[in-house]
Amino acid sequence: MLSRLVLTDFRNHADLTLQPGSGFVVLTGENGAGKTNILEAVSLLAPGRGLRRAALGEMARQGSAGGFGVAATLFPSRLREGLGEGATYVLASGVAESAPLPRPLPQAGGEAEKRAEIQVQAEVDVATGTLVSAPERRIVRIQGATTTANALAEWLTILWLTPAMDRLFVAPASERRGFLDRLTLALAPAHAHHAARYDAAMRARNRLLADEGRPDGDWLSALEAQMAEHGAAVDAARRETVTLLGTRLAHQDDGPFPRAGLTLEGWNGDTTRLQADLAQGRARDAAAGRTLAGPHRVDLIVTHLDKARAASLASTGEQKALLLGIVLAHADLVAERTGQPPVLLLDEVAAHLDPSRRAALFTRLAGRGQVWMTGTEDALFDAIDGRATRIAVGR
Repeated sequence: MLSRLVLTDFRNHADLTLQPGSGFVVLTGENGAGKTNILEAVSLLAPGRGLRRAALGEMARQGSAGGFGVAATLFPSRLREGLGEGATYVLASGVAESAPLPRPLPQAGGEAEKRAEIQVQAEVDVATGTLVSAPERRIVRIQGATTTANALAEWLTILWLTPAMDRLFVAPASERRGFLDRLTLALAPAHAHHAARYDAAMRARNRLLADEGRPDGDWLSALEAQMAEHGAAVDAARRETVTLLGTRLAHQDDGPFPRAGLTLEGWNGDTTRLQADLAQGRARDAAAGRTLAGPHRVDLIVTHLDKARAASLASTGEQKALLLGIVLAHADLVAERTGQPPVLLLDEVAAHLDPSRRAALFTRLAGRGQVWMTGTEDALFDAIDGRATRIAVGR
C-alpha cells in the first residue's frame, strides 16, 4: 500500500502531499478538481502508460517548467522477482538484508512462488517522472536508484477501473489484450519484460520485411527467434491468468456482480510453433505490412455465464457489473497468490452503481487492501463502514 504520495507539477497539482490509510481512500470534489489526476499519478507507479495512457508531455502542469514528479512511500512492500540465493535488497534505513531464496525462482503464480516472495516490513520509496530537459523520457527510481518501469511490478500491484473502460467488451481486441496484460502482470511481474521484448522484435521484423530488396535471412531468423521466445512466454502467462481467473469466477457464489466466463480466441502455441509460423509467413507478412501470427493476434472473449451470452450483447449496466466482477475476483486472486492485495483505483465507480450494488461493493472491499475511489458527492460513500481516509480535492 501507499503510505505517502507526493505530486510535483503533475496535471493540475503543483505541490500535493497525501498520507492515505490502509483501507478506503475516498477522493471527493467537483468535476475538474483533479481527482482522476491523482488516480492517474498512482497508476504511474506500475509499468505502462497509466490509466489514461497519455503521453508524458501531457502530464506536466501547464505553466510549469515542463517536468513532473510522482513519488510514493510503500509500506509494507514486497519483492518477488529477480532474486536468487544470496541476493540483497535495501531497506529505507539503508541497511542491506540478505534474501536466501532458491535459485532458480519458480514460475510466477505457483505455490513455490509464495515461499519465494519477501514481505519487506520497511518503507520503500519509489518515484517516477520526467526532467524539464527531457519531457518525453520517463525516469523511474526505487530507493533512489534509477531502474526500468518494468521493475515497479516487483514491488507493487495496481489495478484500475475508469469510465473509459465501460465499453471494453465492444472495443477493439487490442483494448481487451491490454486489460488482460494488466491482469497478467499482477500475477507474473516478468510479463512486462516479455511483452516489451516481443513488441520490439516484431517492430524490427516488420521494418526489415518492408525494406526494398531481399531482407537479410539471418537477421530475420534472429528476430523471429526473439519473438518466439518472448511471445510464447506472453501467451503462456496470459492463458494461465485466464485459467486461474476463469475458474474462480465460475465457482463464485451468486451475488450482485454477475459471473463472467473467460476464454482466449486466436493464435496459441509454443516457441517452436511460433518460430515456424513466422518463418513460413514472411512473404504474407511483407505483403500485409504487419505480422499476422503471434500472441498479438489473440482476443479475450468474455461471456455472461448466467445468461449464456456474449458480454458484448449485454446491457450497458450488465457490462459494467461484469467488468467490476472480473476486477474484484482478480484482486482476490492476487491477494491469495502473492500474500498482498493489490492497490485498486476505482474512478467514479460508485456513481454508476445502484445503492444495493454500491453497498455490496463496499462490503466486498472492506479489509481487503487499499482502495482509492473518486466521486463528486460525499453521500455516495456513506455506506462505507469503519475507517476511511477522506480527502476533499480542490477545496
